[in-house]
Amino acid sequence: MRWPWKRRDVRCSNTQGVWGAASPGGPAPHISAMFNLSSPRDSLADLPRLETARLILGGLVPEDAPALARLTDDPAITGAIDFLPEPFTLEDAKGLIHGGNRERDRFLGAWIRGEGGAAALVGVVGAHLRGPGFIEIGYWIGGAARGRGFAFEAVSALAGHLARRFPARTLVAECRPANTASWGLLRKLGFEDTGAEGHRPGRRLLTLARP
Repeated sequence: MRWPWKRRDVRCSNTQGVWGAASPGGPAPHISAMFNLSSPRDSLADLPRLETARLILGGLVPEDAPALARLTDDPAITGAIDFLPEPFTLEDAKGLIHGGNRERDRFLGAWIRGEGGAAALVGVVGAHLRGPGFIEIGYWIGGAARGRGFAFEAVSALAGHLARRFPARTLVAECRPANTASWGLLRKLGFEDTGAEGHRPGRRLLTLARP
């Protein structure tokens, strides 16, 4: 099996354990390196507002915490995303907003355009710098908004922007193959299964194919 990146893509000053054999059932050393390093030159802190036919994607602010808590406090979401606690409280929402506006990690709310200028939060998309040459993307969509194409619309907009802004980085995502909805969405967006185990248990690593 060939990994989607080569050893020369990962540079670190302390390589002890990084290039050793992967532990049984654990992530490959290349993947561990991808999650343990970040480039100081790139930043996600200033990602712009993005607009699609139906959605506005923008950085979450403290005032969005109640809407974020209502959206995310759903076992179908918290049970699928490792870093989300269950139940997902208002304090958890405030913490996620505070921690998701950094240079390495950025969460954007996906707001559906409403009549009279009103908007409702229907999902969240995230981008995370991984290693010197990768960006991981992820998302979740609220229950009432699922099955309406919002996930594809939001992730497609974010992935397109990141690919243009960071041409030297590879976009990656992790997904359980059994999660057929998300797996199919990523494949539809152009992500390819690398055959490699992801950093998180039970996930596979996918990379976005560039033209």
